[in-house]
Amino acid sequence: MRFLGLFAVLVTGALLLYGVKDFPHYGAADSPANEGVVPRYYMENTMKDARVPNAVTTTLADYRGYDTMFETSVVFTAGVAIFAILRVFGGDRNRHHPDSLRIRGDQFRIIVGTTSRLLIAPIQLFALYVLAHGHHSPGGGFQGGVIIGASFLLLSVARNLGESLTRLPEHRFFTLGATGVLIYAGIGLLCLLLGHHFLDYRALQHVLPGVGPEMARSHGILGVEIGVAITVSSIMFAIYANLSTRGELKKGL
Repeated sequence: MRFLGLFAVLVTGALLLYGVKDFPHYGAADSPANEGVVPRYYMENTMKDARVPNAVTTTLADYRGYDTMFETSVVFTAGVAIFAILRVFGGDRNRHHPDSLRIRGDQFRIIVGTTSRLLIAPIQLFALYVLAHGHHSPGGGFQGGVIIGASFLLLSVARNLGESLTRLPEHRFFTLGATGVLIYAGIGLLCLLLGHHFLDYRALQHVLPGVGPEMARSHGILGVEIGVAITVSSIMFAIYANLSTRGELKKGL
């Protein structure tokens, strides 16, 4: 079985490397991504339409807002599916061993645990920066959400899963996952109630004082990116918690 797995990996890798030669050169103006009316419109009008310098953010959260909303829903559905398949109920599943919440000696994760605790706050602060600064540089809801989720994974790996579950318990990460999707869809519904199309953020100028249609779209993009970040971060941790414990949510790796 190991030989077959290695053979499959080598064949797949070889096919992927063979396909690379057909890729356009980096930054080529005649590449498929840069040809056509639609990509050119995205790149030339993102500042005019939404006051967002980063065309990628505008494309994902505004021009392709429907697609990104369903991508966020897919992330949440994946977390629910893994929970439904792996989660094991029975016994006192919410009680963790008393030793799981404290360090047990200099030889057991003192350096790694302490360093991780010092790094978690800066990591989460950087995640908020990536989320909020996605309008101007690479970043946004998916990237910020992954970094926030990674901070909880760091705590789980450096200390133990119980330590993370005391801060983000099971009922909370699924509640947050659903909340992120509802924030995204709720902004779209608000646009409908204000007389515009679903996810047409220009409608938000009616509820945001002193804001024109362009800045309304900019603020709407930030709102849905926040929803994406909440869902991605919570479901990322939920998936790790279930996979690393085979659905028991005890001890972990």
